[in-house]
Order: sequence, then structure tokens, then C-alpha cells
Amino acid sequence: MDEATIETKSRQDNLLDHVIVRPIHFNERSRWKTLMANHHYLGFKSLVGESLRYVAEIQSQWVALLGWSAAALQCHPRDTWIGWPSILRWQRLPLVVNNARFLILPEIHIPNLASKILSLNLKRLSKDWEHIYGHPVVLAETFVDSQRFSGICYQAANWIYLGQTQGFGKSAHGYFYHGQSKAVFVRPLNQRARRWLTDPVGNPKLIRKVNPMKLTIQQTDDLIKILKTLPDPRKKRGIRHRQLSILAIALGAVLSGARSYTAIAEWAQRCSQNILERLWCRFDDRQKRYFPPSEPTIRRLLQTINPEVVDQHIGGWLSSLFTSQAVGLDGKTLKGARLKNGAQIKLLSAFVHQEGITIAQKEIPAAHNEITIAPSLLESLPLTGKVVTADALHTQKELARYIVENKQADYCFTVKDNQKTLKEDIATFSLTENFPPSPSNL
Repeated sequence: MDEATIETKSRQDNLLDHVIVRPIHFNERSRWKTLMANHHYLGFKSLVGESLRYVAEIQSQWVALLGWSAAALQCHPRDTWIGWPSILRWQRLPLVVNNARFLILPEIHIPNLASKILSLNLKRLSKDWEHIYGHPVVLAETFVDSQRFSGICYQAANWIYLGQTQGFGKSAHGYFYHGQSKAVFVRPLNQRARRWLTDPVGNPKLIRKVNPMKLTIQQTDDLIKILKTLPDPRKKRGIRHRQLSILAIALGAVLSGARSYTAIAEWAQRCSQNILERLWCRFDDRQKRYFPPSEPTIRRLLQTINPEVVDQHIGGWLSSLFTSQAVGLDGKTLKGARLKNGAQIKLLSAFVHQEGITIAQKEIPAAHNEITIAPSLLESLPLTGKVVTADALHTQKELARYIVENKQADYCFTVKDNQKTLKEDIATFSLTENFPPSPSNL
């Protein structure tokens, strides 16, 4: 090689040594989404299920974007390679993660950059996933359009080619044939990945973990004051445990990761006498000690009490526990839950973006929809200085005015065809061009 070639290669190698791959910050989401939508051949709308967004930088300049999401529900080459039965696939699928988007930004031309970025991202992916979602991931997958790309960067990063898909895609209405077969690549993130995915006895290290919520004395006292104001639906005769103590225990247990009546009761049994006293549990004069309520007692009360009334009282208190500045609106239909007339139960929820925890929810009556319920859902929440996000359905003047004028908050709504005039105005005035530009060539 001549001196110029050697110098160029040395400069390129030096750049690769300075590559950093990290999760994006919350205030970088708009820039990340805009760049991905504008420059990836598939565009971008959203990532499915649990997801993480990464950026690759060289000397603080963005050079590439990566998006990871929930794995494909079915993929014959992958499922055959793993060797798991369908029942284990449903149980262990959260341990598989999909590289849904990978974009080297325009004008970035550095040899071996893609494989370097993939390698760095995989080194931290599982720990990042566990930090955010409470469980690790052990296998990465991706689908490469063979008509456009060869997948060399994945092979260079030690991904395994498994074969081609059959050309089917999935929509909300099921699977459909689109005829575009894609190459399937996987990359184990641990040498025991296949064993962990196929072992009939699940590895406890892979089970979702929830970091316990720690409450200050002031936060606990504020909660007790709120719970004291709730009406008790039970008949007074035969009551042994205060409603106050049962609800306080249920809230404490759920914030600490309990997800069933049994788990709530077990959490209460582990509480110290000092904690049981602070939770207003029953004191036995003969044994001189506090006793928590049993699982049946907890179950009966929680099934009897009006959840909407509870939400109205504690929504503001829950919101005060989190530092996130963004609250989202999300409508959902409860699977398997129906009213007496056979109609499905629909809920509108408000959740904290960073933690993903629901802080308020309301059932949507048959004669209403999400649009009419949204203001009453937000009414009890302290939103001053925060941002309320919602999908295109909620892009309405009335809701925007309510958020700004009544709640002293800001909003970030999606604009689609249900607001054609607004969408055309955005296009006419090129408002999307106000996002930060792509980084210049290195």
C-alpha cells in the first residue's frame, strides 16, 4: 500500500476507536424519529412492544441510529433453530429482541462502521433492557431485505444466517402474504441462550424483576390521609381489618412489584411490626402484635371497592412520586372482559412515560369515546409544567385548550388524516424542517 492509502486507513481506524453507542435521551426522541423516518428505506412510525432506541456517535456527532423492539411472534427459521415448542415460545419470547431498524446516516462512509456499531450495541443491550424492563434478553434477531442488502455487516458482527422467511407479514387483522422474503439472522447474547430458551424449567435469573418503590415518611403520611377519605362499601358487622390498611398494603405491594392477590398478601406477611403499625393494621391485645389481612380479605375488598373512585383520589399522589415530565394517554380494550350486555370493556389510561406506570384510568361508557373522557381523566392529575402526549385520535382543539388553560401544561399530539387541514398546513409551511439537521460528513 502507498503512503496515502496507509494514512487513510489509519484515519478510519482511529475514527472507529472513537465510536460510542448509547441509548438516546428523552429530549432526543423527536430528532431520532425524524432522522429515521426521513432516511430509512422503510420509514418509521413506531417500535412494537418493549423497545429501546440507540444512537452511535463519533466525537459527539451522530453517525447511526438503531431501534430494538419485541421479537416476531412467529419465525420458522428462528423457531426451528431454537428448537422450542409453542408453549415455551409464548413464555420465553420476551427474552428475544428484534433489531427493527439500523440506519447509517447519509454521507457517513466509514468502512467496517456498521459491524463495529452492532458489536458495541450488543455488548450493552441486555443490561440496558434489564434496567428498563426488569428482565434481560438472550437472543437478538433481525430480518434483512435480500433484494436491497447482503447482510454483510451482520455476518461481520458474528450473526448467524438461518434462512429466508416465507414472505408473510402481520397486521392487526392477522397475517398476510406480501411476497417479500427476507433473510433471518440471529445473534446469541450468551453462550447458554438456546438452553435458557428451551429448558422446561425456567431460569430464575431471567424472570422479570421490579425494583421496589421506596416511599418517604411524608409520602406515606400523605397516602394515609387520602385513603382515610375513601368510603367503605362493606357492612360494618364482622369487619376485622380497616379498609385503610388493606388499601395501603395493596398499594405498597404493587409499587414493590406484586402482581396478584397472593403476592400482595405475601408482601404484607413480610412487613415488620413497625411497618404494619404505620399501615394501620389490626393490633391484637392478647398477643401484643399487629396482624396483616389475609389473602381472601384483600381479595374480597379489592373486588368490591369502586376502582374509579380510588383512581380519582390517589391519581395525583401517584403522579407526585415520579420525576418524568411526560404523561401519555392510552386507550385499550380489556381482552376477555365484557359487560353484562356482551360489550367489551374499554379503558383510557394516563401513564408516566419514563417508568411506564399507570397513574389514572377511567372506563369509557358505551355512549362516549376516548375524546370525551380525556379531560375528566386528567382533571385530578398535577400536570403543571409537564407535557401530555397522545395519538392522532386526541388531536382536538378542545383537549389542547384544556391542557394549556386548565392544567398549565404543554401537549404533543400526532397529526394524521383525521385532521387533514392541520396536516396540510404543516406540509405547506414545512414545519417538520425545524428539527435538527443531519450531521455533516466526518
